[in-house]
Amino acid sequence: MPIVAAVFDAFGTVVHIKRKHHPFRRMLRIGAQQGRRPSGADLHCLMTSNFALEDAAEHFGITLSLRQLTSLQHDLDDELESISIYPDAVDALQMLKAQGIATGICSNLAAPYGPVLRTLLCDVEAFALSYEVGMMKPQEGIYRNICNQLQVRLNRGVAASDERVVMIGDSLRCDQIGPGAVGISGYYLDRKSAGALTNLVQFAQLVLEDKR
Repeated sequence: MPIVAAVFDAFGTVVHIKRKHHPFRRMLRIGAQQGRRPSGADLHCLMTSNFALEDAAEHFGITLSLRQLTSLQHDLDDELESISIYPDAVDALQMLKAQGIATGICSNLAAPYGPVLRTLLCDVEAFALSYEVGMMKPQEGIYRNICNQLQVRLNRGVAASDERVVMIGDSLRCDQIGPGAVGISGYYLDRKSAGALTNLVQFAQLVLEDKR
């Protein structure tokens, strides 16, 4: 089966944040100080809703002073400004594009990060972003969404016999095991050790060798 599309996780895989401040996490801590009990559903809500910081605080019933909101927004803006593409991601995307392999991004992220991602990765054909899709990896629907955008045909959860899509990311659960439920061949990227794949050029080479 020829590979027709390659899907990438975003943060930690294709892009990274140089200056991390965790503004949404800080907002939730402020809520806890006000007596709001944190919930395991908080992250899912943040990642599947089109919330700006102020919208998220209102949704969770967290009162932010002007000073707190200004500080959080400053930290968020600084995070967004510090997002950059890994050099090997640039090379890998170019290698795949040159050989006619369609590319997509499938990522769990909060809404403010999406526009930056789209701007930095303007040559990528499709984006399945959790806050837009309303689902998070490893839910099957978000993988189906990116496959639909890339026009990869699925048949009862398995890629059609005449085409194949692959995915890579830095989470075993979300980027290797999860995609398998819909017939995507998932690969684990481990930038910090000597695993099978430590950079995206290796992944692109694997895809192109398989394509032949």
